[in-house]
Amino acid sequence: MEQIDTLIDARWVIPVEPEELVLEHHSVAVRDGRIVGVLPTADAARRFEAASHAELSEHALIPGLINAHTHAAMNLMRGLADDLPLMTWLQEHIWPAEQEHVGPEFVHDGVQSACAEMVSGGVTCFNDMYFFPEVAARVASQAGIRACMGMIVIDFPSAYASGPHEYVEKGLALRDSLRGDPLITTAFAPHAPYTVGDDALERIAVLAGELDAPVHMHVHETAFEVEDAQRQSGARPLQRLHEAGLVNPSLIAVHMIHLTDREISLVAAANANVVHCPESNLKLASGFCPVQRLLDAGINVALGTDGAASNNDLDMFGEMRTAALLAKGVAGDASALPAARALTMATLNGARALGLDESVGSLVPGKFADLTAIRLTGVDAEPLYHPISQLVYVANREQVTDVWVAGRQLLRERALTTINIGAVLDRMGIWQERLRAQA
Repeated sequence: MEQIDTLIDARWVIPVEPEELVLEHHSVAVRDGRIVGVLPTADAARRFEAASHAELSEHALIPGLINAHTHAAMNLMRGLADDLPLMTWLQEHIWPAEQEHVGPEFVHDGVQSACAEMVSGGVTCFNDMYFFPEVAARVASQAGIRACMGMIVIDFPSAYASGPHEYVEKGLALRDSLRGDPLITTAFAPHAPYTVGDDALERIAVLAGELDAPVHMHVHETAFEVEDAQRQSGARPLQRLHEAGLVNPSLIAVHMIHLTDREISLVAAANANVVHCPESNLKLASGFCPVQRLLDAGINVALGTDGAASNNDLDMFGEMRTAALLAKGVAGDASALPAARALTMATLNGARALGLDESVGSLVPGKFADLTAIRLTGVDAEPLYHPISQLVYVANREQVTDVWVAGRQLLRERALTTINIGAVLDRMGIWQERLRAQA
């Protein structure tokens, strides 16, 4: 028999490639962190001898969820300033709190909290944008979760850097320092067109091209952002990014709510990526992303939660459900964004946006064994006719029981294996008192 590290038997295996496929009574075989087989359980029992064997007779096994946009350290600001429009929220509450509190200790504790929350909710990879990314990278790597760390760039000074030049230089140093880490990649992360000037954007465009690095950026999040840009420069933000050489396959444009047909065509022609954050957009009343129009244009659309300060959670099951329901309402079409496509957006499309789709995002032999198991039994989960629909419209993150990243089990029967949740909660309590006093 063939020796492997792990064999996982599941009631349903949903590989995502091809979309809509559901394999009943199948198993996933793992060796050296990678998938070596997806096959009927009876055949797997005859072919493999595994050091570890998981039997999940009530579960769906899916690729690990990919949170394609978040600010992980902001978990410590969950609920700090609710029910406010974006610019008021940022300028009067979030930015002052960041100026007062954000440093390496804040980022360490916030990212550790976020990793615990995301792994417990079936997330195996996240795309982050925040200060002190070297600290965030260390925490994520120690937790065993995959991450793309944003090399943050913004015009104004912070505790992290004095201005655009220093932000870029620190980002490049971070990129060099992470070359040997198998879980962590990097992307340039200019915050938004309204916070990053033309010189910095043009430099990032050149560097991203030279290094073949993604560019992760908030774009067209609010009507005010677009209107203000037109008043100041005569150009809409996306046009300005296009002129700077940033609208290309490396662009990960987050939010993308206020778009013309011409802008959608521009993004499609450039093969750029969009990350949809429906719950944050709803909470901040930013507007409705035209998701179905983007998909119809052939644009790769992924899903993200945004940060816990504006969501207020990192729940990708909630994002899938909200995205699917909202798309139907916006399109006026009940067939818009079907469940299988929502699951693809939360897995393979996120991997494509990050340039990781050759390695993760679907259950295909040769890819890393980034896996999430969801129990689909109980009075709130049955009857079950269509497993993918059940995952999107019924399941919640509390039904996630087990999670693996590169074959390493990070969640076992709802218990985290790499993060001390008691210590995380203690630190969150300390930060709550600090931020409460400042607020």
